[in-house]
Parts: sequence; structure tokens; C-alpha cells
Amino acid sequence: MSRNQPKLSIFALGGLGEIGKNMYVVRYGDDIVVIDAGLTFPEEEMLGVDIVIPDISYLEENRRFVRGILLTHGHEDHIGALPYILKKLNVPVYGTRLTLGLVDLKLKEAGLRGTVKLSEVHPSPNFELHLGAIRATFFRVTHSIPDSVGIALETPEGVVVHTGDFKFDQTPVGHPADFQRMAEIGRRGVLALLSDSTNAERPGFTGSERSVGKNLAKIFELHRTRIIVATFATNVARVQQVLTAAHAAGRKVALAGRSLVNVVNLARELGYLEVPEGLFIEHGDAATLPPDKVVVLLTGSQGEPMSALSLMARSSHRTLEIQKGDLVIFSATPIPGNERAVGRVVDQLYRLGAEVIYGPGSETGVHVSGHGSQEELKLMLNLMRPRYFIPVHGEYRMLAKHAQLAEEMGIPRERIFVLDNGDVVEFQNGRGRLAGKVPVGNVLIDGLGVGDVGNIVLRDRKLLSQDGILVVVVTISRANRTILSGPDIVTRGFVYMRESETLIDEANRLVHTVLSKLLEENVSDWTTLKNNVRDALSRFLYERTRRRPMILPIIMEV
Repeated sequence: MSRNQPKLSIFALGGLGEIGKNMYVVRYGDDIVVIDAGLTFPEEEMLGVDIVIPDISYLEENRRFVRGILLTHGHEDHIGALPYILKKLNVPVYGTRLTLGLVDLKLKEAGLRGTVKLSEVHPSPNFELHLGAIRATFFRVTHSIPDSVGIALETPEGVVVHTGDFKFDQTPVGHPADFQRMAEIGRRGVLALLSDSTNAERPGFTGSERSVGKNLAKIFELHRTRIIVATFATNVARVQQVLTAAHAAGRKVALAGRSLVNVVNLARELGYLEVPEGLFIEHGDAATLPPDKVVVLLTGSQGEPMSALSLMARSSHRTLEIQKGDLVIFSATPIPGNERAVGRVVDQLYRLGAEVIYGPGSETGVHVSGHGSQEELKLMLNLMRPRYFIPVHGEYRMLAKHAQLAEEMGIPRERIFVLDNGDVVEFQNGRGRLAGKVPVGNVLIDGLGVGDVGNIVLRDRKLLSQDGILVVVVTISRANRTILSGPDIVTRGFVYMRESETLIDEANRLVHTVLSKLLEENVSDWTTLKNNVRDALSRFLYERTRRRPMILPIIMEV
């Protein structure tokens, strides 16, 4: 074996041990191919943060080797980070027609349209991309958005397959999965399979999308009230089901939510949605029609505070309001971590007199997952028959369960790698092994700031949210080192000053005493003065209140 022979490396910059933020890297020698570039929603302790994207410092350091980003489909957890990443790493982006259409919308909003090379790919055995020493082909899979694909990367070391998000729906809305192509790839030999683990804990098969359409049609026909349906903007298959059921029931459809309107317009323009003539109305006109003639389709299935449904639940929407008797359908399950936000919206809807269908326990069948359950994961393993298996896309327990399924199907445990983000699996001469780590992490997006909110800022925000802030302002004479004015104390989120005058007066006297003593001792260093004030106040306030507010001394010299 040549010491200089190139190695094949596989690792994730995001998507392992978490839901979302999917970004996987395959490197052979000096050729790097990236699969997906997604975002995730912030955890509760990430106060004020809007979204979270992967840290791409590894790719930036190796930018001259990055041949492109390949996209499996157009969901936010797979394309949402692109506007931020492409500003730092402008490389070609490859995807199917609808996926690139959604990416183009994002680049337009970010002011990047026309600056990035977008190239369309086709799920056909006759279509291939040459990315250095890596050859990429694509195969059609079924998911909750059209134009979803899996990716086969042929390298000198062997074939690496990434399934993308998938399920095996025998009666899908749109194109079925290409079983024949998958079986062909498996027959030719797969070195390593990276497979979607989202539903690895669920036994059996995931229900068909077409069953949702039948159930929606029944609901639309039987209910004589206005119906409001919340779903993901990019769940084009579900949008089609709602439109078809509404048309069959003689109802008009009003769209609400900017992202939904943009996706519907794009999907309609590209031919992925069939919309009967005259079906859509402006949501401002919905109130002019009888309730049993209207369906409102909107965003907000995850309880997002500024979504159309959340605004309606708070009676804050400009043109739409919840009416007593409305039927609200959550045609989606909450992403882990969003359950409380969804619960709050459901409570508000009930308070306004609406009936609500929500949650996985609902017997009405208004949602099915876009991800395969255990029997479908086994089928994928049987079709691909990989030598090595790497479960991806899911929280750690999901990855571990998927690994267990693979072992039950005959893949030896030593050929299964349950990884964390950054863990590198290296292949040489057909043998795989763990080979260290690459730098990974979260980049937090807060407003227009990208990565400028870190652990220290989050710690301060948490402290402010728990005990508030106390600001002390003092003016000192430069000439004779005496206190000219103050101390003046202002607090927010600590105590109500009008009801705590005695406490504030005592704190003022304490600061005056501490500063006067230091000035008499000719202490002039600003840091020393501030630290002494902060320490004395902190001890005093904790003794009196058992709280630890953030203390911010401001000392001015005139």
C-alpha cells in the first residue's frame, strides 16, 4: 500500500445528533464534495437567536478543493444556510429544478442572485457530474417535497450513497421512488451508505401521502364552517392535497404567509402544482364568502411567533381573524423543541372559539411523515447492500436505533459508524476506520449578525433574563478626585424602583462609601474602581434579595 495513496474521508459538519443543520462532506484526495447546507431552529437557551447554521471553517480553510455543493431537496434544513455560506464560500451549487428555484428565491432575498453558479441535475442514470476524481449521479426518492433525490458518489475507493430524506410511498403525490435505479446501484456495489434516520424509532411503514388527501376531502365535505390549514410552506405535496380537496368541496382557497405564497407561485410556475382556474382568492376577500366556501392555507404549523397562524391566534393579523366555529388543522407534526410553542397557539385558538385538529394522536389522519419508518429503512439497506453503514440525519438515539436495525440485517457492528458532527471516517483499500475530527460548531444568526453572538453574549442574555440589570452612574472630578454627582442607580428587570426606594438608597450610599474610600487612597485605575463597586454591590444585593443582577458601573470624569 502506497503511503501517498489518496484516502476517502466522510464526515458531517451538521445533522448528526440533531434535527436540521444538515451538511455532509465527502473528500477524496484534493477533491471535496459537500451534500446539503441546512439550518436549524435555536434551542430555548439561545435567547434572541433567529436560526443556527453549521460552522464551515474547515471548508473555508480548504476552499480551493471544494468542487461544489450538491442538494438533495429544497427543505430549509437542507438549503437554509446557503445564503450565509455562499457569501463566504462561493462555489457551484447543484440541485434539481424545484430545489434550485427555491435556492434562487433565497439568493434574491440575500442580494446574491446572479453571483452564484446554479446548475440543474437530473435523476437519471445517463446524467452525471464530474467533480474532480468524484463522479456524482442522482436517483429519485419520495419525500414531502417534489424533486427529492438521493446521491451516489463514485470515487476511486468505492461508491458512497447518500439517500437524502426519503420514504417508500407506493401511492405518492407526484413521481414514485426509482426502485430499479437503487437496486442497480446496490448490485454494482456500495462501499458506504449514509441513510436518513429520522423515523428509525417508528416500527412499520410510514403512511401514504395520498391517504391524507382522502381524509382532508372528507373533512372539507362534512364541516360546514371555515377551515384553516397550517403546514410547511415547502411541503408542496401537502399543498396540492389541500388545493385538490378544497376544489372538490367547492371551496375557494386564500393563501397567507409570505414564504407560502412564494413557494406556491414558484411551484405553480415550474409545473409542480396543479391549480384549478379561479381557485385562489385574496385573504382579504375570505370574509365576504360563506364560511363553508372558504379554506385558508397558511404557515405557522410550528408555532412560529410571526407566522400567519400565530398572528391570527393573537388577533394581530392585518386582515384575517379567528371566528367562533372555525376548524383549524395542523397538517404537520412539531419539530422536536417546538411542542410548547405549538401548544400555546392551540390554546389561544381554543380561547377564540375555534375547533383544532392537531398532534400525532389525532384520529383524522391529516398528516403523515415524509420520512421512512423501520421497514422502509430496512428496504433501503436491502436495496443498497452497503459494506459500511453510517446513519445520518437525526438525534443520537435515532442514529443508534438505525445502527441496530442495520446490525439485525447482517451488517457487522465493526462496519457501522454512529458518529457525532466532526467525526471522520476514513477509507483506504476498501477498509474503513475512525480517523480523528475536524472543527465543527454552531454559527448563530441574530438579525443581520452572522456569528457575532457567541457563548459570552448568550450568557449575558441569560443573566439579564433571570435577574435583570442594575446600572450605576457616577461623575468624578479630575482635578480633586471627588464625587461631583451620583451615584445614580437605574434598574430593569431587577426590582420595581418605586417600591424599593429603601434598597436603592442603601445601595447608593454603599457605592458612595466604596468610591470615596478608593479616591482617598489615590486609586485612579478605572478597572479597579469599577470592579470594587461591582463586587460590593453584588454582595449587598445578594444578601438583601438573593438575586444576582448584571451590574454595570459607569464612571465619568470631568
